[in-house]
Amino acid sequence: MLRKSYNTRMDKKLLELYSDYIISSFGQITATGLSRVLEGSISHDKITRFLSAKDLESRELWKLVKPVVREYEQEDGVLIVDDTIEKKPHTQENELVCWHHDHQENRSVKGINIINYVYSVEDISLPIGFDVVKKSIKFCEVKTKKEKRKATATKNELTRNQLKICSQNQLKYRYVLADSWFSSKENMAFICQDLDKHLIMALKSNRTVALSEENKKQGCFTRIDELNWSEDGLKDWTFLFSSIVKSLKTKMAVLVFCIWLVVI
Repeated sequence: MLRKSYNTRMDKKLLELYSDYIISSFGQITATGLSRVLEGSISHDKITRFLSAKDLESRELWKLVKPVVREYEQEDGVLIVDDTIEKKPHTQENELVCWHHDHQENRSVKGINIINYVYSVEDISLPIGFDVVKKSIKFCEVKTKKEKRKATATKNELTRNQLKICSQNQLKYRYVLADSWFSSKENMAFICQDLDKHLIMALKSNRTVALSEENKKQGCFTRIDELNWSEDGLKDWTFLFSSIVKSLKTKMAVLVFCIWLVVI
């Protein structure tokens, strides 16, 4: 729980020092180690109290970076969504350190799954938010009889919520960039229709589209890797993601072909 205020200059100074310490370290990271680097100017007890005083969340990051964002943001800015897994193979499993599918290795790995939101304009990139996937719900899988965990909110749900927060914060941007993990029809509809933004996303070859509303009503869907792509054809398309895009249930192992789709 949040127990202390995060408004003092010392807190910000410590946060910056600790962040720099993490980035520049090659070995084990400890409060004692940071204190030693600072030649004892800040005691390891003070560093420990700072780290245990409060769970730093996405809104704290936004407060820190907001002045810089306001200085450089532009209407044609880009919001990049991507996730990463900080592997923790030897840490005891809990709601934070648990098993996640790593699409790069195509297998489950134990670690911390973090979704990062980065604002990019010209040659400047600024982290503006993050979500940590917490799998707090335990359940027994019927087929394997093994206990597993799941999150109360999916990564796509967390992403839509964070995009909504960006809108509430009046962030200026035009495009959302993400890989195929985030290219669900709900995300696409939310970005294009609710937020009135453009998107550039990777799509797996198993995704299918109806090329007209009539085709959609008749259940005529075409795999995207079977479409006859042309520049003129793309410009004429109207994408009704909430109603005409669907996914086939295909094993991840064969989903290796991706294309980039720009909504104009």
